[in-house]
Amino acid sequence: MLIADPSLLRELVERCETLRLCVASGGSAQTRRQLDDAVYTLCVVTGTRQLDTALCVARQQLADASRPVSDTRHAHTASPDSSDTP
Repeated sequence: MLIADPSLLRELVERCETLRLCVASGGSAQTRRQLDDAVYTLCVVTGTRQLDTALCVARQQLADASRPVSDTRHAHTASPDSSDTP
């Protein structure tokens, strides 16, 4: 699965939310087209088809990107002790 750059996701989420508020409060046809373009782009980069789903996926990806990556170099899986086997 491809994951968009967090700065792009953040920009698209903010743009969609801002434009959606503008349209809801009587925005122009141009504002509606800008929202449609932003929604389309956000849906493409999140692999979704609806704005609410795209926003949810984008927010989850942003949350995941902000978590520190665990250092797996020191992670060892437990191996069975050979003295315990018959």
